[in-house]
Amino acid sequence: MTPRKQRRIAFAIALVVAGIGAAALIVGALKDNVLYFYSPSDVMAKHVQPGVAFRIGGLVEQASVKRGPGADVHFIVTDGKGTVPVAFTGVLPALFREGQGVVASGALNASGTFNATEVLAKHDEKYMPPEVVDALKRSGRWQEGEQ
Repeated sequence: MTPRKQRRIAFAIALVVAGIGAAALIVGALKDNVLYFYSPSDVMAKHVQPGVAFRIGGLVEQASVKRGPGADVHFIVTDGKGTVPVAFTGVLPALFREGQGVVASGALNASGTFNATEVLAKHDEKYMPPEVVDALKRSGRWQEGEQ
């Protein structure tokens, strides 16, 4: 084997090793962030730290929506096993109501309240995001025919 071929093989091996290393770093950095959202049970089980941005999804608990001064709204998101209080300032989607599916973006504060920066509600009578359906099925709260 000539020295030129040896250099080419060594370079190819180095590229493959670097690619594997970069892929491992990316997967390690993403960890659980590849999920579309966490359910309230996931938030409690994973002990999500305050200030870490993520999405939470579930159902708006019955009789939990409290409107404050201005555009302040407080409500509770549940998956049947766990609950997380949510605070939001802004205009809620027109289809937002108690007992309906919701996904909110934001972060927990030190007291355990989720400070939402965006709230998304389901868009029609029959649709619920598949991720919300899966979380509700895992919690045992989903009943066939609800979708």
